[in-house]
Amino acid sequence: MTFRPLIPLVLASAVLAAAPFAAHAQSAQAAGPAAATMQGESPSKLVLDNSQRVLSTLDARRAEFTADRGKLQAFITGEFDQMFDREYAARQVLGRHGRGASDADVAVFADALAESLMRRYGSSLLDFNTRLRVRVKSETPLPRGLGVKVSSEMLRQGGEPIPVDYLMRRAGNGWRVFDVMVEGVSFVQTFRQQFDTPLTRKSIRDVAADLRAGRMQADAGTGG
Repeated sequence: MTFRPLIPLVLASAVLAAAPFAAHAQSAQAAGPAAATMQGESPSKLVLDNSQRVLSTLDARRAEFTADRGKLQAFITGEFDQMFDREYAARQVLGRHGRGASDADVAVFADALAESLMRRYGSSLLDFNTRLRVRVKSETPLPRGLGVKVSSEMLRQGGEPIPVDYLMRRAGNGWRVFDVMVEGVSFVQTFRQQFDTPLTRKSIRDVAADLRAGRMQADAGTGG
């Protein structure tokens, strides 16, 4: 199957993973070392506990979001920004083109890619089935100490479970998502393939400018 129909799910998955980690880090830091130890829940537990909260918000505010797409974008962007490690993920997307690139150039590309995704696919979340349950299957370390992979499934009524894996790394006092894999298709790998040719011909900032101006779009139809 193509990756395009799953993009709302990828965005939703990133949003679902986003809120708990920042909230966990803030509450633990505010309450001191004892609370931090007591609150030391695993990434998988935090994903599980917060998934339904975000799904419920999408469902409860569906009419509001439908009437005002600006509020929808603000909600998605706010949740997404709390946790998704834009710059680290962008370096993975850039691949060989990002070697030696400045942090500023990577940040410009990261913002342009995220904005393109939100602009093109954000409204599709209104069609997203929020009557789901999330089941965490495992939490395993990534090679070379890069972080952890939380393997989960989204359980649909009358449908096959949808495998969703979150790749996460330590950042400060919490965790950040840098890739989401839906049915084995990687967000990072899909866009690395898409942007390889443009980045061979143009600079990182030029590609970012094309994304921002709409001359190029983050097209998830290339994977899967």
